[in-house]
Amino acid sequence: MRIGIVSETYPPEINGVALTVHSLAAGLAARGHSIDLIRPRQPQPYGDEAGIDALELRGGALPRYPGLRFGLPAGRTLRQHWSKQRPDAVYVATEGPLGWSAMRAARRLGIPLSSGFHTRFDSYASHYGLGLLTPLVRGYLRRFHQRAAATLVPTNALARELHAMGIANARLLRRAVDTQLFHPNRRDEALRASWGVDAATPVVLYVGRIAPEKNLELAVQAFRAIRQQAPQARYVWVGDGPARDALQAAHPDFIFAGVQRGEALARHYASADLFPFPSLSETFGNVIIEALAAGLPVVAYAEGAAREHLVDGVNGYCIASGNAAAFIEAAAKLAGNPALIRHMGRAGHAGMAGLSPDAVIRDFETLLREMAEENLHEHATIAAHV
Repeated sequence: MRIGIVSETYPPEINGVALTVHSLAAGLAARGHSIDLIRPRQPQPYGDEAGIDALELRGGALPRYPGLRFGLPAGRTLRQHWSKQRPDAVYVATEGPLGWSAMRAARRLGIPLSSGFHTRFDSYASHYGLGLLTPLVRGYLRRFHQRAAATLVPTNALARELHAMGIANARLLRRAVDTQLFHPNRRDEALRASWGVDAATPVVLYVGRIAPEKNLELAVQAFRAIRQQAPQARYVWVGDGPARDALQAAHPDFIFAGVQRGEALARHYASADLFPFPSLSETFGNVIIEALAAGLPVVAYAEGAAREHLVDGVNGYCIASGNAAAFIEAAAKLAGNPALIRHMGRAGHAGMAGLSPDAVIRDFETLLREMAEENLHEHATIAAHV
């Protein structure tokens, strides 16, 4: 099949949506499909990938997120492009101006399309002083996804939330994790030594955007409670974002490792000891399953990936949403018990064994093929009655 994939974020950008979309595109290409990738033009040149042809369009810088871009409206360009090389199906991964243009162009050309619900932009508004816009953002998301034949979500809980919002077409497509890459055997004592810790010192890890919507204040509070149990504990932060400079200035004892990719990221996971993740704004949270696969016990609220994959008291602690005191207590309890860290870490790694990337790609392929076949059948039926 020829498959159109439209995304306003894609590597070399580093975030959960970009990496998920790239995994889907590369996985389909590896199975012999031709991928028509539509994305905003970036300052860095696009690296060619087998089976993926990229059309890079005009974009702009995303306010308050250096390095991230959004695509400008491009309906006419997309209609011309897809009229010349018509995809069998289109997947629109992001809800920005480019995504909206792609949605309209595909519908106008009669190309079957699905969408992805990756980011709770409605909940982000309040973190940037725009809480009054939340109903408007939610309405926009509802109108956007109602136009797709299927909206792909990573958890059953999110599917239920979307149904309550009036988006009745939600369909489950689970997230995968590369358990060969994210593995406890990538623990690197030299890396730990560079952090100034020995084998007995607990290292707390944060991975992700360093941004207000990630509930960073609670992350800091949890670490200060951990220090009461383990005074030598260190906090390592992997990632970047608009809150990094202020956080780094306020907490000079934290270690900021910047953005890490691939094996370097896997070493950072495996070389740490526990992963408190206090975000309440995740649709999923890939970092949770990456941490578990790497053998780190996780403390997280019962949202997204944590609700699906975190077993309270087995591979970490799954905290009732918004209970900050319980979150802090669980993180401190875990940090003060090295044997429990090791036990939960082994359980975390074992529990991720079934999240095969190949299985997720096959499910995605099946959905797209069904959409394409249904579209052909509808056109054949219409032609037969003309």
